[in-house]
Amino acid sequence: MFCNQCEQTAKGIGCTIKGVCGKTEDVAAMQDLLTYAVQGLSLVAVEGRKVGVTDNEINRFTSEAIFSCLTNVDFDPARFQALINKTVELRESFKEKVKAAGGNVEFSAPAASFAPSADLAGLSTQGQQLNFMSTLDDNEDLRSLKQITVYGIRGLAAYADHAAILGHEDDSIYAYIHETMAEFTRSGQSLEELVALTLKCGEVNLKAMELLDAGNTGTYGHPVPTEVPLGNIAGKAILITGHDLKDLELLLKQTEGKGINIYTHGEMLPCHGYPELKKYSHFYGHFGTAWQNQAKEFPEFPGAILFTTNCIQKPKDSYKANVFTTGLVGWPDVAHIEGKDFTPVIERALELPGFTEDADKGSVFAGFARNAVLGVADKVIEGVKSKAIRHFFLVGGCDGAKPGRNYFTEFVEKVPEDCMILTLACGKFRFFDKKLGDIGGIPRLLDVGQCNDAYSAIQIAVALAGAFECGVNDLPLSIVLSWYEQKAVVILLSLFSLGIKDIRLGPSLPAFISPNVLDVLVQNFECKPIATPDEDLKTILG
Repeated sequence: MFCNQCEQTAKGIGCTIKGVCGKTEDVAAMQDLLTYAVQGLSLVAVEGRKVGVTDNEINRFTSEAIFSCLTNVDFDPARFQALINKTVELRESFKEKVKAAGGNVEFSAPAASFAPSADLAGLSTQGQQLNFMSTLDDNEDLRSLKQITVYGIRGLAAYADHAAILGHEDDSIYAYIHETMAEFTRSGQSLEELVALTLKCGEVNLKAMELLDAGNTGTYGHPVPTEVPLGNIAGKAILITGHDLKDLELLLKQTEGKGINIYTHGEMLPCHGYPELKKYSHFYGHFGTAWQNQAKEFPEFPGAILFTTNCIQKPKDSYKANVFTTGLVGWPDVAHIEGKDFTPVIERALELPGFTEDADKGSVFAGFARNAVLGVADKVIEGVKSKAIRHFFLVGGCDGAKPGRNYFTEFVEKVPEDCMILTLACGKFRFFDKKLGDIGGIPRLLDVGQCNDAYSAIQIAVALAGAFECGVNDLPLSIVLSWYEQKAVVILLSLFSLGIKDIRLGPSLPAFISPNVLDVLVQNFECKPIATPDEDLKTILG
């Protein structure tokens, strides 16, 4: 196997024996094979659009299949076998529709006629022989751009899927995914063509995040600042982790009146700020903070655990019996909920002891999305004009276990008291409970939300730029990002597509960016690796 899609890849180069994430060689091979099969389906989908033939089942399935290959979503070979087979079935049935409409269904690319092996062992062999990522292009720089784009599309597919679940879709997103996946069945593109495709990935992702934002706020209301307990209360309990607001809503509805308290973990913390979710009296608080604590916290949780979408870490054998997954998430020997009926989770929670006593571990505030922040924009603007606020820092992104992430904790701790910090995504768990005080009654540390709420952060920056009649790059704003997986990749591409410059990225640079491509990013966007907190603060603030 060879996998270099996440920040923690072995030796900073690539995992070749087993993924640092826990992914096996078989799973890695089948993810490559599924991506290859999706390329074949994409070729047919592109031709279909030329003759006015589209299929929303294919659109949705394409996002789901690509999303399944994102880091820490699916580790179950059997589920990949089903996805690969369905990809080919959809490809062949859609060929008939396109042909009937007068479209072309003859392709030279082998992906369009790929036939999967009948068993898991055969599929694994096919995937290993394919050596997909390493053979995207013979030229190192062109291969690097293609990898950046493929990984970006995995993040884009995740956001598009979340939005579609809430009823918000746009065919232009699916069209871009199909066109680009089909384009990568051939070689010979110029550096300029691939740079354009890469930046377009970020541009299209802005649309996906906008749709997801509309789905979240339209369904659950705009987040409001909310104090969230970090402890627990006596009683039966279910912990929900991941990113999916719809799953949380369904869980809250199905547990109402059953004497079970619901706790969030990780990226579900911002859910406490949504009015239509916080109205449930048994939606109690947040249990579990940073990545490095998950291993000890999950086994200590005395109730059932529900994983939605991708999570940082696979469940350990010691508590697998209490773990359930939903949506695209899959692990061998872990029960998967089909059809959104969470009865098995509820029954397990009722069987387990739950918390035997109350525990007060303090609290944090969530819910500072764009409406909340822009609601006090006049105070923020006055603070800048009076020099009470010297600078804004957006410090966020992914968390992980690799050494070096203490940088982000130290950075936030050392930010001067006349500066404000916006944060989002799971990277905030390095510092989210720091008591940093306020400036003019506005908390210095504002939690904007999940990783997809980068859209909210962008809207805040654009509004402030409008108020000061300047460009975003002229604001007293610096962006310091941590990355781990592919949603962070596509958010970075979105920032690039907006022309936002001077972004610091860490704890290490992606292994799939070649030196020449890195030079292009540095020259065009002044993107740079993090140094030390002291050095970076001195450079930024002078």
